[in-house]
Amino acid sequence: MLAHASDKPASNAPGSSREKWVVSFIATLCGMMALQMSSLGFAPVIPLIQHTFRMSYSQVGLFTGIYGILALLLSVPAGLTAKRFGEKVVMVLGIIVVALGLVILSRAGTFAGALIGRVVWISGYRFAFVCVLTALAVTCPPSLRGRTMGVLGAMASLATVVGAPFVGSIAQALGWRNGILGFAGAALLGAIIVAIFYSGRSIGSSKDNAGDSAESHVGNSRSAFRTPRVWALALLLGLVGLPSFSVTFFVPSAAESAFGIGTVSSSLIISSGYLAAIIVNLGVGYLMDRFNKWRVMGILMTIMLAASLGMTVHNLSIFRFCAAALLAFGFAATNQGYGLAADVLRGQESGNVMGVVSLGAGVFGYIGPQALGSLRDWTGSFRIGWCVIAGICLATVVELYLLKDNLRNEMQSST
Repeated sequence: MLAHASDKPASNAPGSSREKWVVSFIATLCGMMALQMSSLGFAPVIPLIQHTFRMSYSQVGLFTGIYGILALLLSVPAGLTAKRFGEKVVMVLGIIVVALGLVILSRAGTFAGALIGRVVWISGYRFAFVCVLTALAVTCPPSLRGRTMGVLGAMASLATVVGAPFVGSIAQALGWRNGILGFAGAALLGAIIVAIFYSGRSIGSSKDNAGDSAESHVGNSRSAFRTPRVWALALLLGLVGLPSFSVTFFVPSAAESAFGIGTVSSSLIISSGYLAAIIVNLGVGYLMDRFNKWRVMGILMTIMLAASLGMTVHNLSIFRFCAAALLAFGFAATNQGYGLAADVLRGQESGNVMGVVSLGAGVFGYIGPQALGSLRDWTGSFRIGWCVIAGICLATVVELYLLKDNLRNEMQSST
C-alpha cells in the first residue's frame, strides 16, 4: 500500500515513470539487438569457420554449444550480479565483453584460440542477456507482458535478419574475420546506447510492476531458488528454445551438404525465418495477452513439431519453408517463455528468476547443438536429428499442459 501511494504523485510529474519505462524499454531493445546480431547472425559463416580450423561436426557442435555450458555456469551468477549491482551496469559491461570476445575470435589462428574467443563472447552475452530480461521484468507493466516480450522478440529477430546477410556479405567480400569485427563494432554501439538512455531499476518499483494478475499469485517474499514453479519453467525454457537454437547453427551445414547451397544462400534461409519471426512475435505477444497463455504456447510447439518433421523431406522448397517456420515460431515461443517466468516473482527476485530460467535454456542450449552434431557425424545425415527435435517438441507440449494444470491447482488451493 505504501509503495502504491508513493508512486501516484510521480505519474503526474514531468518525466513520469511511464515515460521513463518507455525510454528504458527502447534502450533495452537496442542492447538486445547489439547482442542478437552476432549471437545468431553469425550462423552463415559457421561453415567458413569450420573450414578455416578444420573442425569436425562434433567440434562445430562444441563451438556453438559452448553457449549452453556457459549458460549453465553463468546464468545464476548473472542473476545474482544483476540483483547486487543493478541490471544497467552489468548489461553494459556484458555487451563490452561480447565485443572483446568477437575481436579475439576474429584474430584467432587455431581452433583453441577461436574457442577462447567464443567463451569470452558468450560469457559477456550471458550476463547481458539475463540483464535484458531483468530490465523488462522490472520496468514494463505486467498487463503488457506478452506484447513487450513480443516486441523484444521482434527486434531480436530483426537483428538476426540484419546480422546474417551483414556478416555473409562481408565474409564474401572481405573474409569472415572482418564480418566478426563488424559485429564487435555493433556491440559497442549498443553498449553506449544502454549506458546513456537506460534509467535503471528504480523505475521497476512503480505501481505498474506491483501487478496482481492471476499468474503472479506467488508472493514476492519467496526466494526464486525455493519456488518449484521457477525450476519447472527453467526446464520448459530449455525444451522450448532447443529446436530453434540448434537448427539456427546447423541450417547452413545441412543446406550445404543436402542441397549444395553456399554461404549467402543459407544466410537467406536464416534471415527469412527471423524476418517471419518479427511478425510472429508481435502476433503471438498479442495472443498471449488476450487468451490463455499456456494454450497459445502449446499451439506454437505443435507447429514446431510439424516443421521439424517437414525438414526430413529431401526437397529444397519444403526445407526452406520448414526451417523458416521452426526458427520463427521457436524464437517467439522462447521469448514468451521468459514472459511467463517474469510473472512468477517480481521486485528484487526478478534477476534471480531470470538467472534460474536461463540456466535451463543453457543446459539444453549445449545438449541440442552437441547432440545434433554428433548424430550428423554418426549417421552422415541430419534426418535423425530433425526427428529428435520433433520428439522434444512433443515432450514440451506435455510439460506445458502439466504446468497449466499445476497452476490451476495452486490457484484453487490459495482461494
